[in-house]
Amino acid sequence: MLIAVALAGLAFADLAQATEWPSRPIRAIVPLSAGSAADIIPRIVFEQLSEQLKQPIIIDNRPGASGTIGARVVATAEPDGYTILAHSSALVIAPSTVGKLPYDPIKDLVPVGALGNLPNVLVVSSSKNIKSIQELVDLGKTKPVTYGSIGVGSPIQMAMERLRLSAGFKVEPIPYKGAPEALLGAATGQIDAYYSPILPALPFIRDHKLIPLVVSSPTRAQTLPDVRTSEEAGYPNSSYRFWIGVFVPAKTPAAIVERLSAEIESALKVPAVQEKLAKLGVQPMSLGHEQFAKFVKDELVVNSDLAKAAGIHAQ
Repeated sequence: MLIAVALAGLAFADLAQATEWPSRPIRAIVPLSAGSAADIIPRIVFEQLSEQLKQPIIIDNRPGASGTIGARVVATAEPDGYTILAHSSALVIAPSTVGKLPYDPIKDLVPVGALGNLPNVLVVSSSKNIKSIQELVDLGKTKPVTYGSIGVGSPIQMAMERLRLSAGFKVEPIPYKGAPEALLGAATGQIDAYYSPILPALPFIRDHKLIPLVVSSPTRAQTLPDVRTSEEAGYPNSSYRFWIGVFVPAKTPAAIVERLSAEIESALKVPAVQEKLAKLGVQPMSLGHEQFAKFVKDELVVNSDLAKAAGIHAQ
């Protein structure tokens, strides 16, 4: 009876804490650069979320070290619901590519909810005289296809490796400081190809400086409806999800996790939010707390297997 009373008391305390939460501003860590797709998407959702929670959500960009710097800040933060993490699929890549990870993505972080999947588009310069994915693959069977890389184990590299393994051609990553520089490298013909987020690539595509070959997502992108997915183009098991989601520190009260998850789902249903995300080419991912937690665990396995198959080692 004493145990039952104690458990009931804990549950009541959690519920009371969730009812009072949030009573002050929330800090949202984004472990990628301001202006990147993984930064813009959370800002759109958090603006609406802030209205719902009636508290400011302050974005704190902490880029560097494949996203591990920002993720560690949240993994070691007080589990009170006032420090949250908006991260990408880089979170589940890092355990396979970063040596001595300063946190455990499963034990130290709790998945709250997904914000969406962002398709990348494989582009080539119009000066390369490559008109189709098959022509690029054929080129890669005679010599390595050079492509823009923004770091070992980045989602862009993983998407390219996924395609390479399926199609059976050679590639050579060319390092760039960031995504804008890699995109410009593709547009000017410095490299053969680049798997780019769609939004920054659109102006180059519309000006016919870049030719879109395929998109990386399992389904076509709304913003490029005529561009096939890599699997539609005939390369099975070549799609790659570049998703964005929200996490909190482990031991955050369950009632706060559940409320935050429900509020995120509500924010994603607001027409203005959906319209803004659609313009970015974001594909909805209707995953609540428990579904997203299972998805993250599955993605860890998928990316571990991909890193091994591609010969990518922790550094």
